[in-house]
Amino acid sequence: MKIYKIAICLFLYSLSIHAQPTYILHCGQLFDAEEGTVLNEMSIIVYQQEIRDVVPGYVDASSETEIIDLTSSLVLPGLIDLHVHLETLFDKDVYINKFRQETELLSLRAYAHGVKTLKAGFTTVRDLGGTGANSALRDAIDRGIVQGPRIYTCRKSLAITGGHADPTNGMKLALQGSPTYQDGVCDGAEECAKAVRWQVKQGADCIKITATGGVLSVAKDGDGPAFEMDELVAIVETATDRGVHVAAHAHGKEGMLRAVQAGVRTIEHGTFMDEEVMEEMIRRGTYYVPTITAGWSVAENAKIDGFFPEIVRPKAMRIGPQIQETFSKAYERGVRIAFGTDAGVFMHGQNAKEFELMVDSGMPMLEALQSATWIAAQVLEWEDKIGSIVRGKLADIVAVPTGVLTNPSLMMEIDFVMKNGEIIVE
Repeated sequence: MKIYKIAICLFLYSLSIHAQPTYILHCGQLFDAEEGTVLNEMSIIVYQQEIRDVVPGYVDASSETEIIDLTSSLVLPGLIDLHVHLETLFDKDVYINKFRQETELLSLRAYAHGVKTLKAGFTTVRDLGGTGANSALRDAIDRGIVQGPRIYTCRKSLAITGGHADPTNGMKLALQGSPTYQDGVCDGAEECAKAVRWQVKQGADCIKITATGGVLSVAKDGDGPAFEMDELVAIVETATDRGVHVAAHAHGKEGMLRAVQAGVRTIEHGTFMDEEVMEEMIRRGTYYVPTITAGWSVAENAKIDGFFPEIVRPKAMRIGPQIQETFSKAYERGVRIAFGTDAGVFMHGQNAKEFELMVDSGMPMLEALQSATWIAAQVLEWEDKIGSIVRGKLADIVAVPTGVLTNPSLMMEIDFVMKNGEIIVE
């Protein structure tokens, strides 16, 4: 019986070795994300969901294999955006919509935004805050029920009472109730630990905290520190015990520094980051996710009368433009930078605008591409599956015009998108 089983295994293995590739992609230029270089005239052999091989030259195919001609394109690994909000599209009605939109509608909005994001070349996203509809969408995509990017989500952001992400901010007292850790509001180390456990229990892939005030919440504070040090330590230690990392929304220095010292994996926005914070991030290996596009967008919208509540408008005008300047300093200082946009604050599907702003701020385009592929995959600890085009990884592949290396705005013009070996855009 044992010999019989071994024979079957060898037979099946031989079938897999000699199986016809699903596609062969002829690439005029191929981005080596791990090295940050470009290779010329390469072929990617795709079998079902997997990259079977990557070889020099243009490989011939049998009549049973489809050749995809990308000889006029730069071919990249599927792009990764580490900061999106798929449930949200920020417009002048966003504040009132939370009183009239049911979760079912949020789920459909998130699905539509996910499709736009995928067609823009972003095959994986980290969703950093919603209602839970984001995790439901993740599961539906994973099960093949609907189409969309691979989602890695925190479900609901965690905040202190009255902090950025307290869902009752701006409501009259009769409507506020008493939000609890299950609503993402927690005070004191014990309650903070419980909030982490609750989100993981509900299916969170990571934890997102608001370590300082925020721009778009209906509250005066835009950058003051939120959590105390013992609360932050409780959050990070509990998350680590549960096998997930912590992302920290942070604008002001003090709250940011506390979060870094507590051991968060990423700092989001980092608006008023200074040399001390940068040094601590470098020492601890903390990643910076800048979201320059969000800063640019809110600053533009703040110029429109009535777009933001008056309590929000001055924060948007002050904090928004600062992010790009901070990015330049952090890049020059050597802080590890990973790609993230805060899509949802601006239009979904326009995530690639970030590349243009990163290059304008001093980062070479090849490094910007690395930040959205190989480096972003490391943040998620998914570098064994995505983030570069090598044998054995998932067939997440994107093609863009070759001119993007000198004109980053061309990243908005996607030639081809494949996710898990399935052609999304051709």
